[in-house]
Amino acid sequence: MASIKKVQNTHINAQLRELHGALIEIVGVMNRPQRDEALVRAAGISLDRALFPLLVLVERLGPIGVVELADRVGRDYTTVSRQVAKLDSLGLIDRQESAADRRVRVAVVTENGKAMTDRLDRAREKMGQAVFATWEPQDIADLVRLMGKFAADIKDDVVVAPVDSDGPLPPG
Repeated sequence: MASIKKVQNTHINAQLRELHGALIEIVGVMNRPQRDEALVRAAGISLDRALFPLLVLVERLGPIGVVELADRVGRDYTTVSRQVAKLDSLGLIDRQESAADRRVRVAVVTENGKAMTDRLDRAREKMGQAVFATWEPQDIADLVRLMGKFAADIKDDVVVAPVDSDGPLPPG
């Protein structure tokens, strides 16, 4: 039974390497400034490309605090705080007391902010339709289902013991 498990693990490890490679490609494309600029242009909006991902996250996840927002986008808290203040000054979000902790201020999308994210969504849909134009409907449904499952499972931090080429290293 142990040899079957080792063969399965070897196969999974090869698949994980392929998955990691695909994710690197996806993240690389998603992080390209030119892609963000094209999306903003296609949406017909005028917004600094550094601000629109924050606006989208506030719309999707709000109310949300600046610390969580900064963590999600991998930016410094002070930078995100300034960017949230800019979104607030543009009337795209409101900052208010958290219902859970009155010491914390959270961001929520305004009507104007929601209208802007709706335009971004429509532009993103057009881009997505072009990407998936040759895909079978079932393949798209499978991708959506499996990515949702993957996202749900990966969001919890996983602590992994250090490993060398022969397996886990002994403590100490």
